[in-house]
Amino acid sequence: MTTMALYAAGRFQASDTAAGLATGSFVLGGLAARIFAGKFLDFVGRRRMLLIGLLGYTAAAVLYIPAGSLGLLILIRFLHGAAFGMASTAISASVMALIPVRRRAEGTGYFSTSNTLATAAGPFLALLVVERADYNVLFAVSAACAGASLLVALALKLPERTVSAYEAAAKWRMRPRDVLEPHAATIASVMLVGGVAYSGILTFLNSYAQERNLVPAASAFFLIYAAVVLLSRLVVGRVQDSYGDNAVVYPILASFTVGMALLAWAPNGAVLALAGGFVGLGFGALMPTAQAIAVTVAPDHRIGIATSTFFLMLDVGIGFGPFLLGLLVPITGFPGMYAALAGLVAASMFLYHFVHGRRQSGGPAGQPGR
Repeated sequence: MTTMALYAAGRFQASDTAAGLATGSFVLGGLAARIFAGKFLDFVGRRRMLLIGLLGYTAAAVLYIPAGSLGLLILIRFLHGAAFGMASTAISASVMALIPVRRRAEGTGYFSTSNTLATAAGPFLALLVVERADYNVLFAVSAACAGASLLVALALKLPERTVSAYEAAAKWRMRPRDVLEPHAATIASVMLVGGVAYSGILTFLNSYAQERNLVPAASAFFLIYAAVVLLSRLVVGRVQDSYGDNAVVYPILASFTVGMALLAWAPNGAVLALAGGFVGLGFGALMPTAQAIAVTVAPDHRIGIATSTFFLMLDVGIGFGPFLLGLLVPITGFPGMYAALAGLVAASMFLYHFVHGRRQSGGPAGQPGR
């Protein structure tokens, strides 16, 4: 994600908008897959969908090396994202079904630490590999990691759920409610906004750092982000389970806002790196917090659809964000873009209040206070 925009621009002379599309098409593929993955998860089988997804994920990763045109690169990115969407929906829904409701925020925090560490270590390693080798080596490393994930998945036993007679009868029905969980969609709308903001970091932070001669600080940004996320998830989930959603969501969104504002300012490498800490406590902690709410407010038999709905909304934000921000950057520059995103995240606090926060006064995650 972090290096794809520069790769598309350097290899195929892509514009900022096209480079953003090359980055975001991975997430768009995931979005397309999630529309159907949640619906058919229990029909296909959770373990089977995971293995099919990871097999496609590994195959797509290998195809980056021979890709010889921008159009082909975007197509491979889309298919790569679709495979990831299938696999991640299967594993996430399985884990959510295993975690006790009263400890769902805490358990979700522990589980999602793996994803956060990967999305923090990945950009750092990507910048390191590209600087010391080339993009083909980066693609080979990515394919090797994908293959390793497939081998690990072969050893997993996932909890399967028996489909009811009513669900079997409606298997091929594709109304909006059959592929989206309305209760989960409300809190996921906050995640959509967060996804747009974070896409500005994933896609353009490296270019921004190069423009200001702060490339080492960009690597430090992701390391600090990972460290803060790891520490926060050992605490935030417990606080959410004990004191309710509002006790953590408002501070999380405030921290995210500060992080984006620091990026917009960033007079030196220290401030740029410091922004990683605030974004880590913001977006990094928001993901498991909002996911715990989304799954808890949905009926138990719709956990798969609730999970896909949550990530679908996140994918919309991260997928379309690079394209939209690519249109904004030539007008405002990178500082102006990050300032606009800081305002957008601040506004998401009001969105959260109306879709969920005003009904919370304490109590366990996703449930009204007592």
